[in-house]
Amino acid sequence: MFTLFSTILIFSLGRLINFLVDSGHKLKERTLELKQANDKLLQEIAERKMTEDALKKSEKKYRLLADNATDVIWTTDLNFNLTYVSPSVERFRGYSVEEAMLQKPEERITPESLEKATRALSEELELENNKDKDPFKSRTLELELTCKDGSTKWSETNLTFIRDSDGKAKGILGVNRDITEQKQAAEEKRILEARLMQSQKMEAIGTLAGGVAHDLNNILSSQVSYPDLILMDLPENSPLRKPILTIQDSGKKAAAIVQDLLTLARRGVVASEIVNLNKIINDYMKSPECENLKAFHRDVKIEIDLEPYLLNIMGSSVHLSKTVMNIVSNAAEAISGGGNIFISTQNKYIEKPISGYDEVREGDYVILTVSDNGIGISSEDIEKIFEPFYTKKEMGRSGTGLGMAVVWGTVKDHKGYIDVHSTKGKGTTFTLYFPVTRKEMDPEETVPLEEYMGKGESILVVDDVEEQREIASEILNKLGYTVASVPSGEEAVEYLQNNSADLLVLDMIMSPGMDGLDTYKKILELYPGQKAIIASGFSETHRVRDAQSLGAGEYIKKPYTLEKIGIAVKEEFKK
Repeated sequence: MFTLFSTILIFSLGRLINFLVDSGHKLKERTLELKQANDKLLQEIAERKMTEDALKKSEKKYRLLADNATDVIWTTDLNFNLTYVSPSVERFRGYSVEEAMLQKPEERITPESLEKATRALSEELELENNKDKDPFKSRTLELELTCKDGSTKWSETNLTFIRDSDGKAKGILGVNRDITEQKQAAEEKRILEARLMQSQKMEAIGTLAGGVAHDLNNILSSQVSYPDLILMDLPENSPLRKPILTIQDSGKKAAAIVQDLLTLARRGVVASEIVNLNKIINDYMKSPECENLKAFHRDVKIEIDLEPYLLNIMGSSVHLSKTVMNIVSNAAEAISGGGNIFISTQNKYIEKPISGYDEVREGDYVILTVSDNGIGISSEDIEKIFEPFYTKKEMGRSGTGLGMAVVWGTVKDHKGYIDVHSTKGKGTTFTLYFPVTRKEMDPEETVPLEEYMGKGESILVVDDVEEQREIASEILNKLGYTVASVPSGEEAVEYLQNNSADLLVLDMIMSPGMDGLDTYKKILELYPGQKAIIASGFSETHRVRDAQSLGAGEYIKKPYTLEKIGIAVKEEFKK
């Protein structure tokens, strides 16, 4: 019995000892495992702390860079609500960081630019799941931002997504760089290039128009000048007077078109008479052209508001009247279904340059404004309206396409400026600026024929066009002068070597050979102090003024009329 109990006890003790030994081994292994795990955890904690420290240093460094960057760095959510903006926003837009953070997207950017940025990023978000497309990195846009002072500035803005750990877009990172000056410089360059092209185009067409106009002037002279001579010999009750006057009137209308071509060629305005724009406007309102306009456009009302004490300007009443007529006519054409045209004048001192369609310099100006509430002019068309033959009208029904080109040429020749503002569907306003003169107008007088009749004085007409020589000679004969004529400057010099003339009528432009100035210089060598007047189909040029500085008298413009040439000759003989 004892032996069995002992055996069992010894066996149990053995197992217990084995169990305790195994447990000790396992505890030792577990302790080792726990120690290794603890060591690893401590290492990870140390590494994480190092990472966090590095991240804090990095964040501090990049925050320092962002806070001191010249460009504006910002972050937003996907709806463009700011979550951060760098302090440089104050230099750029005038707002402090606190003020900028409170602004809504539409308060920071113009509507057009906000739409552009929203559309660009929306497109990228829609394509995020497209596996065939490379991941969106960044996009650069030119955006217009609003400033605290009410102005706007242009920004070159680089946009990219901020992504979460899964790579999904959760916000936007942007950088704004101020490119306002570059945009302005580019726009100024574009305007200068456009003006250069316009100038070259006008010069080319003007050269063509000038040549055509010169030839037409010579052809039309007989139609304008001869009726004066015929009417002098006709009794007042002659049935021929009316048709002859009709022929002359048609010639004058054709000559007016020639003047349009000369204006286009920048050779048609002689800005030498004192003009008051109020008188020109009032005369136009009473003219047959205005009456016809009103009759054709019965639903258009013309209102005027004229400065009572409007200052005078130096210019050509004919061209200024045509300018008013062309602008008013265009305004009436732009109105459909009833509307108003408003014409006004005012005196104004411009204190600093005005940049609009044209730049207006400082000085005293008479300002003519013509506005309408018609269909307006599109932005694509507004820069083309002064080009010759550019028209939206029906050809053959309302004009030649020269109207606004003539307006442009006239304003430029009067040393003036023109500004155009138009809104599609709301109307157009033309503002014309003319420099003032302090001279006063002489009262208009009709000179009786008797006062410019001659007394047999000898006159030599020098002109290379036969019809012009004949017309001038016949008019001067009718006025009582003794007239000879030659077709060139060389023949004029040769004629005067053996003959004399009390007065020369010198055509300024003659070819081939010497022109009027060279001819006059040669004749002065023979007869110092020789009296002369200058004639031309073009406007006054520096060669005309050079001839006048040598002693030549008045300049008269072709086509000749009895009164014009008669008074000029008489005035020269009075000297």
